[in-house]
Amino acid sequence: MTRPWWFEDFEVGQRFITQGRTITEADIGSFAAWSWDTNPVHTDAVHAASGRFGVPIAHGILGTSVALGLLSRLGIFETCSIALLGVDDWRFVAPIVAGDTVRCELEIIGTRLTSRGDAGILDRSLVLVNQHDRPVQRGRIGLMVATRPDDSPPAEAVALGARHP
Repeated sequence: MTRPWWFEDFEVGQRFITQGRTITEADIGSFAAWSWDTNPVHTDAVHAASGRFGVPIAHGILGTSVALGLLSRLGIFETCSIALLGVDDWRFVAPIVAGDTVRCELEIIGTRLTSRGDAGILDRSLVLVNQHDRPVQRGRIGLMVATRPDDSPPAEAVALGARHP
C-alpha cells in the first residue's frame, strides 16, 4: 500500500509514468455496447478495412478513460481526490487500435490553494503514449485535491514508517 498523498505532496515539475495496458477488441466492443456509440469506424472490420486506418479504431473517449484509470492505479490520487475539474485542450493525436499498449505520462504543471484553503487545485498535463512511444492523446485535466488533515503525519514520517502520536 502506498502512503497517502495530499495537496502539499505535489509540486510543479513532478512527473509520473503509469504502467501499460493493452487495448483489446473486447475493450472496444464493450465500450461501443455500453456507450451506444456503434459507429462502424469502431465496430465494423469490413467497413474499417476500406477507411483511413484500415482497421477498427478505439473510441477517443475510451483512450481518455483508460488514461484516467491508469492514473488511478498510481495510487497517488486515491486518498486526496475531491473532484475532476475539466478536460482542456484534449487532442486525439493518433488512433488507438486493438493490440496497442498504452501508458500515461503525467506532469504537474500548476498547484494552487482554493479560496477556502481546505483543498488545492492540481493542473496536470497528460500524454497517452503507445508501445512505440508515440503520443496518441494529450491534454490537461485539472483535479481538486484535499489538503493534509491536521492529524495526518508528514509525508516523510509516513514514507519511513514512523509512528505518529
